[in-house]
Amino acid sequence: MRTEPSPGNLPAREHLPAGNAGTPVLDVVIPVYNEEKDLQPCVLRLHEHLARTFPYAFRITIADNASTDTTPLVAARLEAEIPEVRAFRLEQKGRGRALRTVWSASDAPVLAYMDVDLSTDLNALLPLVAPLISGHSDLAIGSRLARSSRVVRGAKREFISRTYNLILRGSLQARFSDAQCGFKAIRRDVAQVLLPLVEDTGWFFDTEMLVLAERAGLRIHEVPVDWVDDPDSTVHIVKTATDDLKGVWRVGRALATGSLALDRLARPFGDDPRDREISGVPKGLARQLVGFCVVGGLSTLFYLLLYSGFRTFSGSQVANALALLVSAVANTAANRRLTFGVRGRGGAVKHQAQGLVVFGIGLALTSGSLAALNAATDDPAHSTELAVLIAANLAATVLRFLLFRAWVFPDRRDESPSTVVASHTPAVPVGPASPVYATAPQSPYSTTPEPYGPTSAPYGTNAYGTTHSPHDHQTWGDATMQLQPVRPSDHDPRDAR
Repeated sequence: MRTEPSPGNLPAREHLPAGNAGTPVLDVVIPVYNEEKDLQPCVLRLHEHLARTFPYAFRITIADNASTDTTPLVAARLEAEIPEVRAFRLEQKGRGRALRTVWSASDAPVLAYMDVDLSTDLNALLPLVAPLISGHSDLAIGSRLARSSRVVRGAKREFISRTYNLILRGSLQARFSDAQCGFKAIRRDVAQVLLPLVEDTGWFFDTEMLVLAERAGLRIHEVPVDWVDDPDSTVHIVKTATDDLKGVWRVGRALATGSLALDRLARPFGDDPRDREISGVPKGLARQLVGFCVVGGLSTLFYLLLYSGFRTFSGSQVANALALLVSAVANTAANRRLTFGVRGRGGAVKHQAQGLVVFGIGLALTSGSLAALNAATDDPAHSTELAVLIAANLAATVLRFLLFRAWVFPDRRDESPSTVVASHTPAVPVGPASPVYATAPQSPYSTTPEPYGPTSAPYGTNAYGTTHSPHDHQTWGDATMQLQPVRPSDHDPRDAR
């Protein structure tokens, strides 16, 4: 059931078919800040690896985050010497800002990034992007915490990494195993829709992107990696950890209040087998029943605890009314969000008012049951009261589900069907020596456009609570552009491969 606009219409995932050899399939971004020493060895090693192992055309993009040393000069020299290397400079720091700017402007259908220290073994790069090229997945991440990963690092960083991921699992219900490994990839069509929703500009960018992608129903592929810690890393652990915890709080609060424009029930790509109609079963009924039962069980436990607490200073009827009122408000809010998939604050007051009507019916059933029990015996035991209330609540629960489904949260998808149609606009071939970058979008939380090349354009407002589409300001080629494997003879003659 959709009550908020979808964050964007995404076509069904497809394998990138063979076609124009000169079009870069993969754009690998290396965000750097004062890396004059490590930048050239990193780019040369990465370029050699891609030229030797990657079967499609590629590009390496150096994203300079306002470096104050000779990093821009090194980047410019590499761009001049290697046809597949491009460089640009941001006048503001922030890894997340650099990634969002380059990814939003790139014409490659698969976008990736890695840290300049190359701590991750490059043999994992092809397995990382292969599921995105094949159409199997939407995002891919390297994981240092997978069982088959081989990691060399100190006890301090190991403890911090595992603790952080436990926090994500406990607070944001994240199911991916490693949020901060600097080795990730995303399909461009997904990035166009997802990146405007990501607010962070620093190290929490990765985590926020993954959490939102997971909540939107996108598929995240994990690749076990071999990883060796860089002892000369310039990352400030304490400040990064503090900023990450602030980000966890911000995203968790946004998810709890429903202010994010994410809709999981109707999957954006339209190819989730769980969304297929089952003969003889109304669409969504099975999942709604499961969600309602879970919420109902927790609500009943919450109700009984409240009743026992109120019973210590009031009569059974007053304690029952208070406990049922508080638990009914919590039950309506939980079912609204989890069972029936209603997002945002629109209609929340109306739904709570209708929920109170349902509460009144439940109150009548439970109060009537207590009245009958008190009429049957003058001083019933507390355990007997609880047993009668449980039975009455079971009857009220069945009626509550029917009223919720038919009256409070009716499924109106059939009244306004929406069809997602994949775009098949042919892409303009782009040779490795002349890449085309679109105008960079502005940060959704900045009032000043960020420079990307010679031009820049405003991108809109903060995505939290605001429907925003990148299609409002620029046109992109189809992510399923015609591509074909690249052979050595397909490249520039200056390339010695």
